[in-house]
Amino acid sequence: MSKVLIPIADGNEDIEAITIYDILSRTNAELTLASIMPSRRVTTLRNLVIEAPVSIGECTDKTWDLIALPGGKEGAESMHESEPLIQLVKEQLYSGRWVGAICTAPVIILGRHGLLKNYKATCYRTFRDELSRYARETAAERVVVDRNLITSQSPGTAMEFALKLVACLYGEDSAKMIAKAIYVRWPSE
Repeated sequence: MSKVLIPIADGNEDIEAITIYDILSRTNAELTLASIMPSRRVTTLRNLVIEAPVSIGECTDKTWDLIALPGGKEGAESMHESEPLIQLVKEQLYSGRWVGAICTAPVIILGRHGLLKNYKATCYRTFRDELSRYARETAAERVVVDRNLITSQSPGTAMEFALKLVACLYGEDSAKMIAKAIYVRWPSE
């Protein structure tokens, strides 16, 4: 069973956070939704209120198979400032375990902390110039996998991104089964 950490913050993009959680919940992964805010209650970009079961401080002594970072500028900026989260993400990347980041998260959370210099990545289109200052290579693809890093572009690519997270953890057949069950076309079809 894979252990997955999904940090959330005020201002995260709703579609990204919810899609990551929903699609990964269709596997046997043990999901942990953790608030990086002072309260466990988080308000997303579109004013959805989510009560996270734990705070990020309760997650620092665990080993994760995947840390999946939703975007949304305000949420990503709060995550950028979260020392416990950044320490977890650094350890995750350096150990070769999976990190996923979508929308503004690749730039604001990873890039601004110098964590992309050896990776090919993508992000939200208005942040692509900034991404080029941090990443080894920027890509125009909707979802990019470079070794242990999965990045994606926007709320519109959230489903592809979440299915790619499943594929990286459990293999493409598992991702295809979920896609078929929810009537989503697998990217190669």
